[in-house]
Amino acid sequence: MASFLKRYGLYLLRWQLSTPILAACLFYFNPLGNLWATVLANVIGGLLFFWVDKFIFTTRRLGTLWEVEEHVACADCGAVERGYRLVCTESGNCDKLNDPKPEFRCHACSEKKQHVLKK
Repeated sequence: MASFLKRYGLYLLRWQLSTPILAACLFYFNPLGNLWATVLANVIGGLLFFWVDKFIFTTRRLGTLWEVEEHVACADCGAVERGYRLVCTESGNCDKLNDPKPEFRCHACSEKKQHVLKK
């Protein structure tokens, strides 16, 4: 939970920092009209903040990281549904960010595995 709050807090801070940058773009591109100024401001914001968001949601430095995918076969029971996999933990004892064959588990099997790992 602490990891989620760190990521969420950084994301909210990033969101607030984007406001003056996008406002400056709107001011600068105002002669093009509101529509085009808004489009260009969003393109510039996307180019800049993609990398910040990528860091926030994929860095190992902020703690536990999960990956979620839709319509995958569970590695334990074979059910095809939303799958979860633990990529890395705050303690660093699980680092599978570049795993060539990731194993996703359904919600029930993921819960079972978490309880086994905690013991």
